[in-house]
Amino acid sequence: MPLTPPQRARYARQLALPEIGESGQIRLAAARILIVGAGGLGSPAAYYLAAAGIGTLGLADDDVVEASNLQRQILHGTADIGRPKIESAAQRLQALNPELRVRPHRERFDAAGAPQMLAGYDFVIDGTDNFAAKFQIADACLEAGKAYSHAGVNRFLGQTMTVLPGRSACYRCLFESPPPPPAAPEAPQGPLGALPGVIGAIQATEAIKYVLGIGKLLLDRILVYDAMELQVRIVAVHRRNGCVCNRPGGFHASAPKVI
Repeated sequence: MPLTPPQRARYARQLALPEIGESGQIRLAAARILIVGAGGLGSPAAYYLAAAGIGTLGLADDDVVEASNLQRQILHGTADIGRPKIESAAQRLQALNPELRVRPHRERFDAAGAPQMLAGYDFVIDGTDNFAAKFQIADACLEAGKAYSHAGVNRFLGQTMTVLPGRSACYRCLFESPPPPPAAPEAPQGPLGALPGVIGAIQATEAIKYVLGIGKLLLDRILVYDAMELQVRIVAVHRRNGCVCNRPGGFHASAPKVI
């Protein structure tokens, strides 16, 4: 459907970009993006996607808001402490853009529920904070043929890459298997609060580019951001021989379609 006058006013700066225009804005409104983790990375990614006019955002998180989250998880406020993250996130996102459709998934992303959850989305953003979850997302997206954005942050360092299953290097090409769990719980080391904001915004940018089919995605490349030195490096990565994404008898994902 053509844009309404209020939509034209809201998205005027994007409509002025030849790479987007009205047809691109309509495609954004039809897009469905799943964000796994409504925390440090998921918050800025979701906020910018809602602002950009993405039509449907899925939020998967089974956690509640804690005081220690507020230093970086910008979708939540002090009054939300103890509240499910997907509830406070949905309220904040729809206050920003009432036309946004939010699909809440108050559950942990796991192998059993992943196929059904992923079925309704075009692109996935990994906003999780642990290796086990990242491997589950990578494996599920590979099996389902879903494009996704990986990211991670620690202390003053952040990294992100985009994966098109069957076409580009995947998360297991970088890290073959999760590291062994620590012998004892480790105290959190950061991150600097603004760091996931930078990385999450890049993830949102990659999702928008994917939906529109524009620009050059972070395929076979990983962006490493050092906030302390204010340096950005782009490191080439390659599909690893023997990785499950290349191995005969491994996942048989169909290549994702760029919509």
